[in-house]
Amino acid sequence: MNIVTLLPFIVLIGAMFLMTRSAKKKQQQAARMRDEMQPGTGVRTIGGMYATVKEISDETVLLEVAPGVHAVYAKNAIGAVLEDSEYNRIVHGDDDSVEVPDSDTVVPDDASSLTGATDVTAEDAPKADLTKKSDAAEVAAEGEKDGKTDGEAGAK
Repeated sequence: MNIVTLLPFIVLIGAMFLMTRSAKKKQQQAARMRDEMQPGTGVRTIGGMYATVKEISDETVLLEVAPGVHAVYAKNAIGAVLEDSEYNRIVHGDDDSVEVPDSDTVVPDDASSLTGATDVTAEDAPKADLTKKSDAAEVAAEGEKDGKTDGEAGAK
């Protein structure tokens, strides 16, 4: 046999070897990550649910989804083990960079005090014109605006 005829098969076998090798590395990394789980750590499932680990057995994990709500998941369903700071930021909205507002802050009941307007009543407010123009007057007004009407070349 000629080496040129064997070359495509050699390349195919090499590519398959490299693909299975990278997949095996990812599986080992995921297994290592799942072994790092301990009761009390925050996790994200492959479905995107965040929970706290309560108990770990050989094949399953007991997760606390909400206070007092527990669910049993397969270990393979754990997508990521999160650090405490990241878990608290995502689940509880804790952000270390946010400062606590002063207790002297006054929040108004309505927006009128923010606009600087002085006691405008409903009678003083300008009234909106709710009458409808006739269609012919509307078309004429638009045509006069830019000199072009619908259907003409260059009309908007």
